[in-house]
Amino acid sequence: MQKQKTLATSFSMQGKGLHTGLDIQITFHPAPENHGYKIKRVDLEGEPVIDAVAENVAGTQRGTVLSKNGIQVSTIEHAMAALYAYEIDNCLIEVNAPEFPILDGSSRFYSEEIQKAGVVEQSAPKDYYIVKHKIEVKDEETGSSLIILPDDKFSVNVLISFNSPVLSNQFATLNDLSEFPAELAASRTFVFVREVEMLLQNNLIKGGDLDNAIVIYDQKVSQEVLDNLADKLSIPHKDVQDLGYINNKPLVFDNEPARHKLIDVIGDLALIGKPIRGRVIATRPGHKINNQLARMIRKEIKLNEVQAPVYDPNCAPVMDINRIRELLPHRYPFLLVDKIIEIGGNYIVGVKNITSNEPFFTGHFPQEPVMPGVLQVEAMAQTGGLLVLNSVDEPERYSTYFMKIDGVKFRQKVVPGDTLILRLELLAPIRRGISTMKGYVFVGDKLVSEAEFMAQIVKNK
Repeated sequence: MQKQKTLATSFSMQGKGLHTGLDIQITFHPAPENHGYKIKRVDLEGEPVIDAVAENVAGTQRGTVLSKNGIQVSTIEHAMAALYAYEIDNCLIEVNAPEFPILDGSSRFYSEEIQKAGVVEQSAPKDYYIVKHKIEVKDEETGSSLIILPDDKFSVNVLISFNSPVLSNQFATLNDLSEFPAELAASRTFVFVREVEMLLQNNLIKGGDLDNAIVIYDQKVSQEVLDNLADKLSIPHKDVQDLGYINNKPLVFDNEPARHKLIDVIGDLALIGKPIRGRVIATRPGHKINNQLARMIRKEIKLNEVQAPVYDPNCAPVMDINRIRELLPHRYPFLLVDKIIEIGGNYIVGVKNITSNEPFFTGHFPQEPVMPGVLQVEAMAQTGGLLVLNSVDEPERYSTYFMKIDGVKFRQKVVPGDTLILRLELLAPIRRGISTMKGYVFVGDKLVSEAEFMAQIVKNK
């Protein structure tokens, strides 16, 4: 079972803002379990905090902008990508300006500082968003699309396409997060000369220069126009005939623009609030469509308090029925767990197959067989009992007795042919033989019932 992570120690960085041109101080702090990413504006009265989640994104023009209660912070995506790549779940970020510093336009310096600070494991389990079916968002107008597919780890493919003789089609791939520091982090943001005038007119990129962006000159303009833009950006004049990249330093990678777009995808999807197990295929991505996918997933997470566990019937169980019979005193017709497929420090996942031969269907109800809700609760209780017994030596000498059941909800009927997936997790560590648990029952991806339990474990054999 993988655990949540945070920084081992705080670190600070300083640099100018891309859009404001301000000199900015930013500090990254360790944060407690289940904290997530939060950003504190220390330059404002009361030091307001903004949760770095997709629904707080208020703008996507030339960067991702978070806003809450009239307070905003922008250009967060490069830092978010670095935190996500190092599998950091919890971090408090303090910044004294309405944006993060642009630094060199990449995630490189964020990545290097995280490496220096170190990452530590926490006690709480890491809660993944597991992709179980294809999810797709499209923008017919721009031709952009993001598809996310089931996979056993996080990976990203990015394809970019521009109507440009200098930058046309490129692709970049991240197969594993461990590749991020060496293969992606140093890839800088980019802008076309033809976009610069509009950005300046919109009071943006006041801090933009050749040290923090790749500038692409791909459509000829008059020498006067090109010289005027060069003066505004405080960069050397360039011959109007020379199409290509305008840089203070050469490209880090031949496909650096595509790799930077991949950084943006990671940074924007980090706002889902959970690490992802799935493969992302991004075609002509941008902050707007990245945020649309992140919002869609956030909505699904909110609708389903907990995701259904993954059940692969081809995998050998952690406990088969013979082992379960050694630990539980229940027998036919009251043994309601067929196997245990996963067990961790504070959770357990069991399976119960429901067939038409279950004895309770004879009277509940003959013409419309429905599994009694109390038996679903009993199945949860038995699965939870196995979790508690797993915490002691010689579990065969102990029994679990349930003392209290609260918050029982039945959301959908269970019928013959259903396979129940039972997930029980501890709400607090076991103390003095007393445990509290939350139980969920799923059929497929649908939550059918839930309850909270208090149980006592007794050595009586």
